[in-house]
Amino acid sequence: MQLQQLFSPSVQHTLDVIGIFVFAISGALLAVRKNFDVFGIAVLAEVTALGGGLFRDLVIGAVPPAAFTDLGYFVTPLVATLVVFFLHPHVERIQAAVLVFDAAGLGLFCVSGTTKAYSYGLGLTASATLGLATAVGGGVLRDVLANEVPSLLRWDRDLYAVPAIVGSAMVVLCIRFDTLTPLTSGFAALTAFVLRLLAMRFHWRAPRAWNRRSTVTEE
Repeated sequence: MQLQQLFSPSVQHTLDVIGIFVFAISGALLAVRKNFDVFGIAVLAEVTALGGGLFRDLVIGAVPPAAFTDLGYFVTPLVATLVVFFLHPHVERIQAAVLVFDAAGLGLFCVSGTTKAYSYGLGLTASATLGLATAVGGGVLRDVLANEVPSLLRWDRDLYAVPAIVGSAMVVLCIRFDTLTPLTSGFAALTAFVLRLLAMRFHWRAPRAWNRRSTVTEE
């Protein structure tokens, strides 16, 4: 099966917009916590939602990137900005639900990023790497702009990159053995999603350096 045939364009577009919206919500909420104005909230929402996909498209030569050719991709973070700007106390109260949707976006984006990179001629390893970048790149840019150490690099944060790595790896293995179908790609996204939920539930974290003797004060 050709990669382009995995999902119909309308289904793929819907999944992308859902992922973009929930990522934009997380970016906008951080901007509110940082006391940004409405423009700063919009910038952080756009960067969080579109940063990973923009980086992927530039690397694989899919220019102009989808973020600049599809108005829906650009407008969706602005809608999230308005929701958070006016309703952020209510959004904060459903933060657990937002994190669940964020985990779903992580699973969707690591799969779609990997398949798109491979369809543009990259090898399996490079495709998986760009799948990871698609899923977590926006969050890294969000934290940098908000003057925080990216959550991706902090030991005291629940696993985030690892579920995306697992999802991307499953996709490239399916490609390698010619078993990539809507069912198997959906299973890869579901696996990343569930791993992220389990990491949040049980506070799974990546190990630090073995036999660590650092005197740096932990935050």
